[in-house]
Amino acid sequence: MESLVIDPSFWQGKSVLVTGHTGFKGSWLSLWLNELGANVTGYALAPATNPSMYDSLALDDELDSIVADISDLATLAVTIKTSQPDIVFHLAAQSLVKPSYDDPVNTYQTNVMGTVNVLEAVRHCPSVKAVVIVTSDKCYENYEWSWPYRENDRLGGHDPYSNSKGCAELVTDSYRKSFFADNKTAIATARAGNVIGGGDWSDYRLLPDLIKAKQNTQPLEIRHPAAIRPWQHVLEPLSGYLQLAQQLCESGVDVAEAWNFGPVQEDIKPVHYLVEQAQKKWSSFEWYSPSQNEHHEANILMLDCSKARQKLGWQPVWRIDDALSKTFDWYDAFYSGKEMREFSLQQIQQFVQAANPQLFKA
Repeated sequence: MESLVIDPSFWQGKSVLVTGHTGFKGSWLSLWLNELGANVTGYALAPATNPSMYDSLALDDELDSIVADISDLATLAVTIKTSQPDIVFHLAAQSLVKPSYDDPVNTYQTNVMGTVNVLEAVRHCPSVKAVVIVTSDKCYENYEWSWPYRENDRLGGHDPYSNSKGCAELVTDSYRKSFFADNKTAIATARAGNVIGGGDWSDYRLLPDLIKAKQNTQPLEIRHPAAIRPWQHVLEPLSGYLQLAQQLCESGVDVAEAWNFGPVQEDIKPVHYLVEQAQKKWSSFEWYSPSQNEHHEANILMLDCSKARQKLGWQPVWRIDDALSKTFDWYDAFYSGKEMREFSLQQIQQFVQAANPQLFKA
């Protein structure tokens, strides 16, 4: 296994802006950046769930948090101008398929114009050297292929959420060519798989729904039990974002493009596999699948991440069963009243150690 190429000395003292820092992935990323010694400014709406990962980590005590809408260009521009970031991670999004059917206008406003606003604010802030725009594995035109999608495959998306992420990719490419051709600011997009991990309480996501069903002893509705997804622990794509940002600062135009971050092919599993592993962990609970689903969702989705392995030195660390075990452990710790900031930092340390065993030999 190659080493996880995250250099703590690179991040020490760096000014970093994270949009969407109150969300599931944004909270984990902000915690990791803070531990690496970066000075983090967060820009997002207040946490959307109660409980939330952000509150569980007490991140308000660790960073400068701006509570505002990504659609508010004026406030965002002032935040970026004031914080003078070296690096920007854009994670703020409406990130769910089902709500995108219920409110497509807000989905496009947040995911497309929110991306426009970030790039527009960045182009007027010379301090920014690197931007990572986080989109989704669902940005591809899904043909239900039995082989994985590569970064040069066609963008598209059936539902408003998936389509809005394809649009965000196109927006980023246009801004990169139109306003950042001088390479003073290097911009890349990151397309991750289906993330799991402790601290996610969002609606309409498999693991959070499973946790809620367990806690409430209610039957679990599984909309698409046979659907195949590229499952990965949240720390996997976040490690990719960190490596990508570092390379953007060091190599610029050579890596200013689109990147997939997903699991090895053997870990691309159907939905029911995760449910069965949860039943083994927490004994049996009931689940069912509706006879008819209200909205379209893709049945097969796989990512080819060979480019990230070859060019960034990135590769997955935890296999699917390890990722599930770490996720289950996190929720068990939370509901048993443990201090979750320290517990989460321990999981980050375990992840880094698994990626770099040669650095932790006795």
